[in-house]
Amino acid sequence: MLKGIDHRLNAEVLHTLRAMGHGDALVIADANFPSDSVARATVRGALLRMETESAAEAVRAILSVLPLDTFVEDFAGRMEVVGAPEEIPPVQAEVQAEIDRAEGRPRPMVGIERFAFYDRAREAYAVIQTGERRFYGCFILRKGVIPPEGTA
Repeated sequence: MLKGIDHRLNAEVLHTLRAMGHGDALVIADANFPSDSVARATVRGALLRMETESAAEAVRAILSVLPLDTFVEDFAGRMEVVGAPEEIPPVQAEVQAEIDRAEGRPRPMVGIERFAFYDRAREAYAVIQTGERRFYGCFILRKGVIPPEGTA
């Protein structure tokens, strides 16, 4: 255990989050997502796991150390519900609440069509599989920057 670091962040996840640069994408996947095969195509090339956490718990822990990109509209994306792209299932509402909490203001995720989500996921830096069993618990977060001390 480390002081000031969320205990849900294991060494592999912390290493990957630290290694990512501005604009790199991170996939947070539910238990049904083809995480292993998609992760093999990513920059990291291997799957990371937070299997005891729900999607919202994993996102909360990740956002305790990872800044979100402020320069792009797709700083965070959610997999759209097939046939109902505007629908926001409870799992997505919970993750949106974690994003808003971390950002200190409402900042809505963009919807990404299911197969487009798979394509983007393969181009990501890494994939983290959670224990989330509810459908549509899949998200992409884009890493931002931490400004120098003393700047806004």
